Amino acid sequence: MAQLIRNAARLASQTYTRSASRPLIASRNVSTTNKNDQEVATEAEEEMVQFRPTTAQAPSMMDIGTRAIFNEDHDIVRASVRKFFNEEVVPHHEQWEKDGEISRECWEKAGEQGLLGVDTPMEQGGLGGDWLDASIIMEEQSYTNCSGPGFALHSEIVMPYISHFGTQEQIDKFIPDMTAGKKIGAIAMTEPGAGSDLQGMRTNARQDGDDWILNGSKTFITNGWMSDVVIVCAVTNPTAKSAAHGISLFLVEEGMEGFRKGKKLQKMGMKAQDTSELYFDDVRLPASALLGKAHHGFYYLMSELPQERLLIGIMSAANVEWQFEETRKYLLQRKAFGKTLSSLQTIQHKLAELKTNIVVGRAFTDQCIDLHQNKKLDSGMASMNKYWMTDLQNKCAYECVQLHGGWGYMWEYPIAKAYVDAKVQTIYGGSNEIMKELISRQIVADKRI
Repeated sequence: MAQLIRNAARLASQTYTRSASRPLIASRNVSTTNKNDQEVATEAEEEMVQFRPTTAQAPSMMDIGTRAIFNEDHDIVRASVRKFFNEEVVPHHEQWEKDGEISRECWEKAGEQGLLGVDTPMEQGGLGGDWLDASIIMEEQSYTNCSGPGFALHSEIVMPYISHFGTQEQIDKFIPDMTAGKKIGAIAMTEPGAGSDLQGMRTNARQDGDDWILNGSKTFITNGWMSDVVIVCAVTNPTAKSAAHGISLFLVEEGMEGFRKGKKLQKMGMKAQDTSELYFDDVRLPASALLGKAHHGFYYLMSELPQERLLIGIMSAANVEWQFEETRKYLLQRKAFGKTLSSLQTIQHKLAELKTNIVVGRAFTDQCIDLHQNKKLDSGMASMNKYWMTDLQNKCAYECVQLHGGWGYMWEYPIAKAYVDAKVQTIYGGSNEIMKELISRQIVADKRI
């Protein structure tokens, strides 16, 4: 954590002209007396104290220095991360969309600047930060509307599996290089015939002496094309009493015989994020490739999926804030009928609706972030956040495109990209229909009734 703050402080001290990079500090009067109105009127002594305004109170919902869950150290980190994304990602993202992948150089620069493996323990080769630090990086990426870098999946989904369930040998082999951006991680769960239903997977691994022989295929794998290490879910006990009792996880590395990558998939949105098919044809894996215990994979997945769902909600919450600010900026400048669009009452009311929905979603998301920071977030709340915020991201994107008029339909306007990028948020990490199923199970199984 100390190294992360030092790196952040060094970067933040360099010239950076965006006004949103400066902390926003507000003040309020706090009474030091009791609640008797007369005494308050005649005897009250007030002191000015600093506080961190909510996004509802801030001039911009992307301002640094807001939200009570963060502090001034986090502001320093945020300023440096914002600088990185605006200087190292935004200028190149259009080309990466054409390439269908971001550059290796960007991954390594992200590692150099402390953006990867942030909340992985330092003794394992990570940076030793916490979930708040990790959330800042995810939010700042969303504030640039650049969906290409698969940093969140790499750092907050793949690395925790290795950190939590890996052997010391596996941790030493992968975590330091993943923190440095020298090895890119992916996780392969989804198959052509098995999406949200993980128990329907067909990819399998059978033991052959001390080795495992892996066969099958996966699809829609984020970071798949550029991956150096992939966590692969496979059936290892087809006769188990249930599919959940027969799934294992394996670490498959680039270059292993029989492991090949299919084409980069042409998606509706997120065009710079490399997404591919993966094929496993009699891939011989040593015993050291097994992640955790054999046949325990489904339980590992269930324990880690809430964090995956929360990170999707976090990125959605930040993106809708960006959508709002981008649209407000457009409406303050665009003229129609002799006046700016922002002066029209129907537009003003729509902005009021949008902002209210966004700040309500932000309050819930920050509550989830705080709970997860303190290891108190449960699966139900994570599912609620993922479902609610990704739906909101799509609704806001629709409204913001509409408020842009014809220009909102033009690819050169960033809001058009935000619109197509938003759709997949309701699908991956478990579709929102699955989220409702998980939420409802807790409701009807409530033993307090």
